[in-house]
Amino acid sequence: MSNTFQVDLRGIVDLLSHHLYASPRVYVRELLQNAVDAITAVGPDHAGRVEITTGATLRITDNGIGLTEAQVHELLATIGRSSKRDELGFARHEFLGQFGIGLLSCFLVADEIRVHTRRAGADPVLWTGYSDGRYAVGPGDEREPGTTVTLLPRRGAEHYLTGATVTELAELYGSLLPVEVSVDGRRVTTGTVPWALPAAERMAYAESVLGFRPFDVIELNVPGAGLSGAAFVLPTPVNPASRGGHRVYLKRMLLSESVEGLLPDWAFFARCVVDSTELRPTASREALYDDGMLAETREAIADQLRGWLVRLSTTDPRRLAQFLQIHHLGVKALALHDAEMLRLVEQWYPMQTNVGELTLAEFRARFGVLRYAATADEFRQLAAVAAAQDVGLINGGYVYDADLIERLAATDPEVRAERLDPTDLTTRFTAVDAEAELRLRPFLSAAQRRLDKLGCEVVVRAFDPVTLPALYLVSRSAAFHEEFTASRDQADDLWGGVLDALSSTVPNDRPQLVLNHRNPLIRRVAALGDAELAALAVESLYGQALLLGHHPIRPADAALLTTSFLGLLDRAVPEEETR
Repeated sequence: MSNTFQVDLRGIVDLLSHHLYASPRVYVRELLQNAVDAITAVGPDHAGRVEITTGATLRITDNGIGLTEAQVHELLATIGRSSKRDELGFARHEFLGQFGIGLLSCFLVADEIRVHTRRAGADPVLWTGYSDGRYAVGPGDEREPGTTVTLLPRRGAEHYLTGATVTELAELYGSLLPVEVSVDGRRVTTGTVPWALPAAERMAYAESVLGFRPFDVIELNVPGAGLSGAAFVLPTPVNPASRGGHRVYLKRMLLSESVEGLLPDWAFFARCVVDSTELRPTASREALYDDGMLAETREAIADQLRGWLVRLSTTDPRRLAQFLQIHHLGVKALALHDAEMLRLVEQWYPMQTNVGELTLAEFRARFGVLRYAATADEFRQLAAVAAAQDVGLINGGYVYDADLIERLAATDPEVRAERLDPTDLTTRFTAVDAEAELRLRPFLSAAQRRLDKLGCEVVVRAFDPVTLPALYLVSRSAAFHEEFTASRDQADDLWGGVLDALSSTVPNDRPQLVLNHRNPLIRRVAALGDAELAALAVESLYGQALLLGHHPIRPADAALLTTSFLGLLDRAVPEEETR
């Protein structure tokens, strides 16, 4: 007797193939899930076996519990009804998937599906489903209890049912299953989870399956999620923005090789291989459902990764230093929110300073105050001059470094942190004596007139290193004033009026060109009797200070660099005499 499905099967198949599953390859996983569930239903002591044979058709046979005719009608031809499924015993916790929708995924590669099944004490049943929406149920052949599913390939999908492809997919999805699975007589299940292998074999597993030899392997165990596994630490740096996928198994069946969301964002340095009995898959069973259980699991794994780092700091500091060289960004990101990791970074992570690489703990022991430059450009501008004044300076321009210094000071009252304002250095410079200042006054007045148009103040101080003739310093308030002025000039009339109204509240500090009186060139320039030549020299010193300090060059600065350079060349190269 012929019957019709209670759903539009063609619509379901279209939904599965174009919207639910990423690839038709998942049909092997769905068949394995149904077979393993049928074996599980017999009982825990049952020696389960799944045999797959390929050829003109694909056949998968299990020695599981089998179905009665009533169960065939209920489970194979009705989608979405859960009450009867519960009554029939096919919604138990230990099952991998569900009958029905899992079997329908086979229509991605087959035009006809035959299910021959027999339950102990019941008559055998043959169910035949067609991709056009029909199915038929009739008597089957006498045989041992269990189920055989036969797929007749659809045109264009034959390659999905070849021996090589089916073997590859069965190994991929089912290699860890607790039952024996074979394809064309070859066993594809190993029976051993990779994280339980000896250390050398785990390394070999990572190389062959994950594609790298790990820096280390961290065992993972989250009892609340029924999760066990391992985190394989990458041996090379990785882009923190890349969301690495993890190999996740549910009840020993592979969910996906690229599951996201299992680890917190800062743990981008690890790739996990885990198995769980409690985490929930999405409808396609290719990702994890982001619920409270997954959030708790993610936090538990984060604690175990954190614990591994702490253990390294006490048992193998050299190896921790190697790890930090590779994956410092992840640890620093964690340290912004975790006090234990913050202390680890303070003690073990070397930062760039103007006296070499030092950890924050070493720097604090030497200088007392964590004085830092907030940007790499600011550090380059001030590092040598600060070192000459015996002022320690940390380069806070790298990702998270300045934030970590500030967080350390905020969480520990014994730690002092200061961002160095460039003009703070001038307090350590030596003022010239009164006689020299009086002698320099005409020169300074002329130099100031030349640089007034650039908004720069000229001062003379004595400082080290002697080899540095001039230093361009911009205080934070002066930098803010320059940004404010530039924004006001570019704003439309409405916002320009608003900014004009606010201009009186903005400090009007000016950048300083500090001439080094200890430098012989500066003393020679100041002693020049030629006022025009001295002015050209000051303009050139201004341009050189901008360049050496990596300061931005405005159009007016670029024009000055050109005119002063050409002016000095003109004075240096005499004109040819005309006859």
